[in-house]
Amino acid sequence: MRRRLFLSASLLAGGSAAGMWALLRPGVPSTVRQAERAQDGRFVLRAAALAFDTSVSVCAVHDDPILGRRALQRALGRIAELDRQLVVQRAGSRVEELNSTGRLQRPGAHLLRLVEFAQQIADASGGAFDPTVQPLWELYSACERQRRTPTRDELSAARRRIDWRAIEAGPHHIRLAPGTSITLNGIVQGYAADVAFDSLAQDGVADALIDAGEYGALGSNRFGKPWRVGIQHPRDRSALIGVVPMDGRFLATSGDYSTSFTDDFTLNHIFDPHTGVSPPRLSGVSVAARSGLLADALTKPMMVLDLAAAQRLLDRYPGAGAVWIDKSARIVATRNLTVEAV
Repeated sequence: MRRRLFLSASLLAGGSAAGMWALLRPGVPSTVRQAERAQDGRFVLRAAALAFDTSVSVCAVHDDPILGRRALQRALGRIAELDRQLVVQRAGSRVEELNSTGRLQRPGAHLLRLVEFAQQIADASGGAFDPTVQPLWELYSACERQRRTPTRDELSAARRRIDWRAIEAGPHHIRLAPGTSITLNGIVQGYAADVAFDSLAQDGVADALIDAGEYGALGSNRFGKPWRVGIQHPRDRSALIGVVPMDGRFLATSGDYSTSFTDDFTLNHIFDPHTGVSPPRLSGVSVAARSGLLADALTKPMMVLDLAAAQRLLDRYPGAGAVWIDKSARIVATRNLTVEAV
């Protein structure tokens, strides 16, 4: 998993996050920056950690800097636990164990929640989203190391192992059909935003912005205004396509630039399960939804499906909105989502 390069105007307001990232080291659970005073006398707190092979962070405004710091560290600790359990390439994770053995007893609430939700989105999208695409990821990664692209026969063999219906999931066990392997990397960061959101709310934090690779926001920023999150320009990592005011929904993005197997982004980590290759039309999609899990999950079929089918899928989820960006980095459509000019 690699960093989805969003930039958050509100998170960075009043100071660069670069210094905080520089403090992070492997094995260090989290780093909390010195608190700053907001205009209303409250404290602006920022904390960061390493998870999902990237940096994750929380910015909050709180009356008590000690209680606020503890809340931020607890939220980041819960994100780190999801990383340990649910990232497919993490040695000893529950997902790695499931793929290795084909069966997992007592999978636990987090894993079962994500597997069952992945099956629901796969069904709703006609298989445009599929948690069993791990064989494609393994094939492309192996070919990248060999400096080549997969052959037609290799793609066909990998696609025969892809079928979300080959997962049997329940509270007592999860079983995979022979040859099947799963990845939850396409939804775990959105879920992590949900978990961090709940953790902060339970600790009495009313105003915070969560960046778990996907975004969630509580309340307002230090100026009493909505948190604002920038959508990464897919062809210029120093620029934004636009800015989204956070309105109580979570925001997630998938883009061909995050992990690409070819210099022209033609082959990337977003796979069409039906073809085995990457969707050709779009460079990115951002989705706002009532949960980070839903927002993150929907970005994948939004990339794969044609625009009309993608909009029909989006309409199945009340309150969801999206913006589609084509290969020329132009916004080609928006639906129930405000994107402000930079």
